[in-house]
Amino acid sequence: MVTKKKINLALQGGGSHGAFTWGVLNRLLDEERLEISGISGTSAGAVNATLTASGLLDGGRKKAKELLYRFWQENAEAASYSLFQPTPVDKVLGPGNIDYNPFYHIFSFLSPYQYNPFNINPLEDFIKELVDFETIQNEDSIKLFLSATNIRTSNIKVFQNKEITPEAVSASCALPLFFHAVKIGDDYYWDGGYVGNPALFPLIEKTNCSDLLILQVQCTDHQELPTTPFEIQDRATEISFNTSLMREVRFIHFVNKVIDEGLCDYTKLKRVYLHLIAAREVLREFNISSKANPTWEFVSYLKEEGEEKADEWLKNNFDKIGKENSFDIRQYIG
Repeated sequence: MVTKKKINLALQGGGSHGAFTWGVLNRLLDEERLEISGISGTSAGAVNATLTASGLLDGGRKKAKELLYRFWQENAEAASYSLFQPTPVDKVLGPGNIDYNPFYHIFSFLSPYQYNPFNINPLEDFIKELVDFETIQNEDSIKLFLSATNIRTSNIKVFQNKEITPEAVSASCALPLFFHAVKIGDDYYWDGGYVGNPALFPLIEKTNCSDLLILQVQCTDHQELPTTPFEIQDRATEISFNTSLMREVRFIHFVNKVIDEGLCDYTKLKRVYLHLIAAREVLREFNISSKANPTWEFVSYLKEEGEEKADEWLKNNFDKIGKENSFDIRQYIG
């Protein structure tokens, strides 16, 4: 009998860069020695998290892989009708980046309430078609947490199993320049990346698992100074969308240090072993526009890269699960 190790997953948002996470998940789902306890996701990470949880709860690993494939394939097919077509290879911007045709600049001076007055949202339709929300709401053997930003309070809202609906997934993905705010109850929500990308604390507080694997698709290190308006905006966005994650990792590191040095009653604090699969080497050549490139060629490339990184991580770090961190947190948080 295979002895399984439990692990929590934290899935970052990043538009089409979430296809890298798809690849990582695809490989992890093949690993019979791993059992997923909880998943926290934001934006594209929320989509991947919801599809994975729904598949696992409704039909197991095979079903989860099928749902992930179908979503990314259908999303790519829908994108083939878009006005904003990507440039496969561009010597200036790099492969996969969006070609800046005149239509792309519509987002600079019109809001989604103007260029999309009827609030057409294909993402929500895909999710409704693929996900068994009733099962997610009534079965919490896999705990699911989706983060969104409450526009009124500026606080994070973490939707949990019983609260998770197509609207909750849409709220986590609602970038304000591209989508209408999503109303749930009496409040309106934007993309969760501003306040929790993804939120780690629910996995620590509400599961019994001590290992947390972060799948990061927002780059944290660049060698060149951004100087053009677009480069500056790109880098500022990445910094903003990494801030909450870095803050939570610092806090977990602090708590672990307090426990290790015997400065508290360790029975009242939970030690968390942190693990990381990052896409920084894969995505460094792409700028922010490539996050809006959902073409099958591009997402398939990222998926394959994610599978390779996950396979490498399992070979090098599986034995560390339940025993120690598998990366140098001090270098990660500065």
